Amino acid sequence: MKNHDLVEGFAPREILVSHQPVLDHQGLPADGLHSVRITLNNPGEMNAYTTGMIKEVILALREASNDRAAVAVVLTGAGTAAFCAGGNTREYAEVYAGNPGEYRQYMRLFNDMVTAVLHCDKPVICRVNGLRVGGGQEIGMACDFSISSDLAVFSQAGPKHGSAPDGGSTDFLPLFVGIERAMMSATLCQTWSAHRFYWLGGLTQIVPALLVDDEWVPNPLVVTDRILDGYGRIAIGEMKNGTAREQGKALMARGKVDLALLDEAVNDLTTKLLYTMPDCLTKTIESVRKHKLEHWDRNRESNRAWLSLNMMTEAKAGFRAFHYGTKQQREVDFVKLRQSLAAGATWSDELIEQIAPWVPSHEEVKA
Repeated sequence: MKNHDLVEGFAPREILVSHQPVLDHQGLPADGLHSVRITLNNPGEMNAYTTGMIKEVILALREASNDRAAVAVVLTGAGTAAFCAGGNTREYAEVYAGNPGEYRQYMRLFNDMVTAVLHCDKPVICRVNGLRVGGGQEIGMACDFSISSDLAVFSQAGPKHGSAPDGGSTDFLPLFVGIERAMMSATLCQTWSAHRFYWLGGLTQIVPALLVDDEWVPNPLVVTDRILDGYGRIAIGEMKNGTAREQGKALMARGKVDLALLDEAVNDLTTKLLYTMPDCLTKTIESVRKHKLEHWDRNRESNRAWLSLNMMTEAKAGFRAFHYGTKQQREVDFVKLRQSLAAGATWSDELIEQIAPWVPSHEEVKA
């Protein structure tokens, strides 16, 4: 048999790649078979992918696709806080802001990563161990299945921080939740709980991840039952506010995050995939993926071009404002920006200083 990997002896440095046993119906490892776990390993930055990580994910997916003993691929993040917060804002602010040509090349890599998920010859399971935001949401939706901790949250970030969610979300999200809900998520960057996203059709399965006094507790920060208000509306999965939220935080503080049930659910799915005809499974997955690929292939190149040029204007301001800001102040002054543009201002470093005065100049960054 020939070696069809793109790089022989591939040794990742910024991601983790491991083989996990696949269990049969008796709960025993199936000899000679495994799943391939690809872990985004940047927990200090919420597993935000760097340029180097993207290259490694592409190669790891290609290698897993060629792995004759692999039943499935599991894509996840390190730790318990985040699956992936999207693109690395440090790189965006320091390297790509104001450099559209460089960002165009970066977006070629990002597009290739999404395409590598959609072209993988194995089923791809997103193991959502925490927050899945921005580009993290996009690569997660490219996967064939998503099994999530019920503590995870999901959202877009683009219009709040100088971009558009055109790395997959504008293609995939309407397929999951419908046009109007996708519009709300994509434009307003609303945060959805795992419970809400599951209820809307965005996840395969959710499992508790909070242990309190050795008991599994559903996410105490969200409404986990169908509650009808005076207008008959269902509020399942909505974030709690006020006293209820404070009580939820107190319960969270008493417990600990444990992903044992998440791993159990992922293992259970790989077992179910094990008991299928491999070629029929691959063909079925490819046929269902076509609904995503139809939109992705039609839009990704024009989206890449626009996102690159946007690095000269709103993205230059928004990404730098986020990276150099504080937790309390990471967004530009939207009102002042709109007022300035309405008065005839043009994009410049002076305009960025007016709408985000905490952002250093490129000269200061280089120094």
